[in-house]
Amino acid sequence: MTKVFIDHQKFSTQKYGGISRYFANIIQGIKRTSDISYQLGVMHAKNHYIQSEPLPIKGSFSDRVLNRNERYDYRLNQLYCKRLLDKANFDVFHPTYYDPYYIKHLKKPLVITIHDMTHERVPEYFWAQDPLTQQKRINIDRADSIITISNTTKKELICCFDVDPAKVSVIYHGLDIDAPFIVEPIANLPEQYVLFVGDRSGYKNFYLFLSAVQKLIPRFPDLHVVLTGGGKLHVADREFIERLGLTDRVHHLNATDEQLNYLYQNTQLFVYPSLYEGFGLPILEAFRAQCPMLLSDTECFREIAADAAVYFSPLSLDDLVETMGATLMDPALKAQLVERGNRRLADFPLQKSIDETLSVYKSLA
Repeated sequence: MTKVFIDHQKFSTQKYGGISRYFANIIQGIKRTSDISYQLGVMHAKNHYIQSEPLPIKGSFSDRVLNRNERYDYRLNQLYCKRLLDKANFDVFHPTYYDPYYIKHLKKPLVITIHDMTHERVPEYFWAQDPLTQQKRINIDRADSIITISNTTKKELICCFDVDPAKVSVIYHGLDIDAPFIVEPIANLPEQYVLFVGDRSGYKNFYLFLSAVQKLIPRFPDLHVVLTGGGKLHVADREFIERLGLTDRVHHLNATDEQLNYLYQNTQLFVYPSLYEGFGLPILEAFRAQCPMLLSDTECFREIAADAAVYFSPLSLDDLVETMGATLMDPALKAQLVERGNRRLADFPLQKSIDETLSVYKSLA
């Protein structure tokens, strides 16, 4: 039987998040498979997706102690992973992110997932001392097999690094469309709003999006903006919103997955204006919630959403204003987008994603 060791990194740093959910889905897939097992390098974590896992440290007392400092879990879990690496009671190692702490300890095959090449494609939007690109390169150089989550990401990976294409597998994200679609209502939402999901850092194009909303207010006087995820609004965000005169129209929520479903389901339009993404999981989430969407016209978004979205030129404020306004005013177009999204979602079954990932593990073992 093939045994996979999945490490702690994103489980230690995320309560909710796309990458930790990606690995939690893999774990659930392994549980349904008879010829593969897993080892999880997590002693304690606040991560939502592994709360049912039999972690060595659980309970209200340990939560009170370890939750005092967000670094406690990370340090504890990293020590635990190093110990498990030294024991080497597994066949394949799959780290959940790029910290190369494992390099001196690992004597088994390594598979990594490259979720995007954003830092390499748009480095001007990132701190010059950010070690991520170096850590990613170390992972890539050591990896025996590499998973990319889109053909766009594979192409960028091969362009940026000296990688043998034969060891790169494209495995799309997927959603479990057969699972119950659970919705948790949110009180006091504005009746008409556009939705922005996730991080608001530079390459996410958040400020262009808000500038477009401001220009649309005279035509849509009841329009609001709902933001979810991405952490609290920082001072620069608040000041920008204030300068645009949107303070009373912008609402930020830290939504659970069930509340996020509700937000998608009730928005006039989901707007995803990023300059670059490796896949764009919110696209699938919006498809499932039957939510019309407006995307920046990038290669990756075209690959994933195809004809089930409206696109705008990602650097053009005028094009964003025009396209958003036209879409908001066209109920027939929005209904058509929802219908196309339902069809497109069928191309991304979660089980296919899991099966292909487990095949990579078995090939290395």
